[in-house]
Amino acid sequence: MNQKLYGGVLALVLSFLVSFPATAVDLELAEDSTLNGVLERGKLRVGFEVGYLPFEMIDKRGGLRQRFLRPGDERRGSQHASFIGFDIDIAREMAKALGVDFAPVNTRWTSIMPALNLGRFDIIISGMSITEERKGKVDFSDPYMTIGQTVLLNKKHEGVISSYEQLNDPQYTVTSKPGTTGEEAVQKLLPKATYQPFDTELQAATEVLEGRADAFIYDLPYNVTFYAMQGSENLGLLDDPFTTESLAWAIRKNDPDFLKWLNGFLMEIKEDGRYEKIYNKWFKSNEWFKYIK
Repeated sequence: MNQKLYGGVLALVLSFLVSFPATAVDLELAEDSTLNGVLERGKLRVGFEVGYLPFEMIDKRGGLRQRFLRPGDERRGSQHASFIGFDIDIAREMAKALGVDFAPVNTRWTSIMPALNLGRFDIIISGMSITEERKGKVDFSDPYMTIGQTVLLNKKHEGVISSYEQLNDPQYTVTSKPGTTGEEAVQKLLPKATYQPFDTELQAATEVLEGRADAFIYDLPYNVTFYAMQGSENLGLLDDPFTTESLAWAIRKNDPDFLKWLNGFLMEIKEDGRYEKIYNKWFKSNEWFKYIK
C-alpha cells in the first residue's frame, strides 16, 4: 500500500460550508421536489456505474466479481451483486438521514444523465466531475472532493516519460473511458496520441498493465488505487494531477429543495466526522482490497 500516494489524495479533499440544516426533513417542499417522491416511496434510488475505484465496486463476497461486470449483470442465478465503496457508504448515510432505504441502481455511464432525467433514479452519486456541459443537463450539489487527471504508465516507460505532455505523439497508445473527463483530457491535451477508448476503467487500465497500451489517463483516486493494488513493480504512475476537477452529486434541474437539503447534509457529515471516517476507510486503508480482487 503506497501511503504517500493516499496522503496526496487526502490533501486534495475540500471542505465547503453552507448554512442549511441537514437530517431533519422539515422543509416546506415544492410539490414536484424529488424529496417528496423519495419520502413517499420510502427509498432513495441512487444511480452510479460500478467499477470506479474506490467509489463504487462489487464485493466478491456476494458471489460476483468486479472484473468486466456490466449493468444488468447484478443477478446470476443464486448470485447477487453487493456494492461497496466511498460513494456507496455516503449514499447509505444519505438514505439513513432521510429515514428511507438505500436503493442502488447500477447504470451505464454514457446514459447515466438521461436515465436520471427520465426518473429512473433520484440522484447520481458516482464520482461525477462538474463540467459546463453537464451543468446544462443536471444540477450539482456543492463539491465533496477535488481531483484531477493523472497518468498510469506501462512499467517500461517509468523514468522515461515524466510528463503527460510527452504522450502527445502517435507512437503512444493512450487509453481512457468514453464520456469521462479522462477522455476529454486526452482529446484536448493529447490530440496527437493514438487514443483507444474502453467501456470500463478496468479494461483501459489492464491494457496498460499488460503492455498493450502505453498509458491510461484517468482520475487520481482510481489511478492511485489501481497502482497500489497492482504494485509499483508492475506499473508507473505520474501522480501529480494536470487538471483540477470538483466531484459532486447530480440531480434533475430546478429542484432547489433537494439541492438545499443535499448541501446541508454534506456540511453535517463533514462537521460530525462521518465524512472523514468513510474517507479514511476507502482512501487510507487497503483492508478492502481482498473483497474485490
